[in-house]
Amino acid sequence: MNIQDGKGIKALSVVGLIITTIIWGSAFVVMKNSVDIISPTYLLAIRFTIASIALVAVFFRRIKMVTQREILSGSLLGIFLFVSYLLQTYGLKYTTASKNAFITTLYVILVPFLHWFFNRKRPTANNIGAAVIAVFGLGLISLEGDLSINIGDLLTLFCGLFFAFHIVFVDRYTEHYDPVRLTVIQMVVAAILSWFLAPILEGTQDFTVIKGSIFIGLIYLGIFSTMICFLLQNVGQKHLSPNTSSIILSFEAVFGLGFSVVFLGEVVTPKLLVGCILMFASVILSEYQKKRA
Repeated sequence: MNIQDGKGIKALSVVGLIITTIIWGSAFVVMKNSVDIISPTYLLAIRFTIASIALVAVFFRRIKMVTQREILSGSLLGIFLFVSYLLQTYGLKYTTASKNAFITTLYVILVPFLHWFFNRKRPTANNIGAAVIAVFGLGLISLEGDLSINIGDLLTLFCGLFFAFHIVFVDRYTEHYDPVRLTVIQMVVAAILSWFLAPILEGTQDFTVIKGSIFIGLIYLGIFSTMICFLLQNVGQKHLSPNTSSIILSFEAVFGLGFSVVFLGEVVTPKLLVGCILMFASVILSEYQKKRA
């Protein structure tokens, strides 16, 4: 395969995003174990700091060529990234890893509508139908026996909204700016916001608990789930549409559910399974386009 042609680059971009979803899917298990020991915002601060240090070390020469516009664009991406992960991490504290993984993927349905709002591209009938199906699927996943929504599910729902903003604006900015420099800037901004808000939201943190498996988990989150994954996403989205990127990234939920069942012993009930199937079907429908003769 010639990677210089358009198809070759797109194929590599798709492979990169699939690798990202596998890593993110496994990260739900690591996050669930870590958030029970470390406060959510401090967990994010450590995670983004590890990624920032590693990125600066690897791409130091490339960062020196950063422009003011890249700093501004990367900073906005960093804000979206931080808010979405903050909501997701707090949501994970009050709900299961599998539900957190699937509800997060609601961004797949939101991306076409946000793309329409910001880029004036109208969603198709498939997009609207997918949104309706997603509502039913989300209800089966989130609604409890008394028809109430768990606070963790609600926080994760808003997390999906900010992830959708992040995907749409990554697509916009990587069209004009270097995706590697954008990745470095957004990591640094997310780390700064995390360290700033952590004492306000959660007080002090006992860092002596960071040892053994917790330490290894944080390194995994910082290097693999954050640094490598967002590099792959930003570079991949430069060559793919936001809708295509979001449908591929939605497989994070599938891997997240699988890892949660295997490693956390979570039980997949018929109600949860039907809800997950509906949400996955809505993702397929949202991206389906009938070939015209």
